[in-house]
Amino acid sequence: MALNAFSTPWGEMGTAQAVQAEAAGVEPSPLHNPVLLKPMGDSVSQVIVKGQVLGHWSAGEYHRSLSEELFPLAAEALEELLSCSDLVVMEGAGSPAEMNLYSQDLVNLRMARFAGAFGILAADIERGGVFAALSGTLDLLHPMDRPIVGGLVVNRFRGDVSLFHEGVRFLEDRTGRPVLGVLPLMPGLSIPAEDSLNRRDFGEGELRVAVISLPRMSNFTDFDALGEDRCRVTFVSHPGEIRGADLVVIPGTKSTLEDLRWLKARGFPGALAEALGGGAVVWGICGGYQMLGLSVEDPFGVEGGGLRGGAWASAG
Repeated sequence: MALNAFSTPWGEMGTAQAVQAEAAGVEPSPLHNPVLLKPMGDSVSQVIVKGQVLGHWSAGEYHRSLSEELFPLAAEALEELLSCSDLVVMEGAGSPAEMNLYSQDLVNLRMARFAGAFGILAADIERGGVFAALSGTLDLLHPMDRPIVGGLVVNRFRGDVSLFHEGVRFLEDRTGRPVLGVLPLMPGLSIPAEDSLNRRDFGEGELRVAVISLPRMSNFTDFDALGEDRCRVTFVSHPGEIRGADLVVIPGTKSTLEDLRWLKARGFPGALAEALGGGAVVWGICGGYQMLGLSVEDPFGVEGGGLRGGAWASAG
């Protein structure tokens, strides 16, 4: 599940999987991300299968029935990759121990079981709770799935790794699995973020770019290049924060109307008009560009419906 997408000649895939393909030295293909979910609201996602849009489903519909139908298609993609590769590395999503969804899990242990894969359980120590995360996850797994996990990795360790030697011993004694590595935090690593949890301000240039943090913003990594081009990029949530910016961006979104309602409720139209009057440039991308129009309509309710009038309507 991701709103950061990458386009290929064969259709769309997640940016994270495209980056991983580049790291592996192969051309990104929707086979590397056979099922992509692009959220369009709090409980509805666009479902993309092997690069092509299949339709829109609620979270309940997806987990009750569609995920079961999609598993054979994901398995076909894996088998096609295995036929032309020496090694295939599969990445899970979220936690493999989301017990409310365990029986419908498509992307973690079920696929690893199908492939007969050697599983590695990784945890981000930067977020805290790494001992509970690794040990607790293994404890929660179904007994038939625990043997899949053959080793542990601690990721994004900050500081002197020798201070974690006792932690390695604890994890190995507690879980009965080897710790295969303790990977350092590399803050300067310029890899596009997979989701909004990793979104942050960046750049130290003389030009200030204010990107409005729409609740359902997509492809926020579009702005990464600006940090290397004399720009200081900040993500803002309140109208007053765009004051003094040289460029204000209304980013892309898969839920144009819902995010436009949010934009108006926060008072951004007036602030945008003020920014324009002060000499700033306002730049809309995709759904953000639609918001700058005189009218936005959704007669078939694809994105919620019910709203007419662009972002400028309430700004006079």
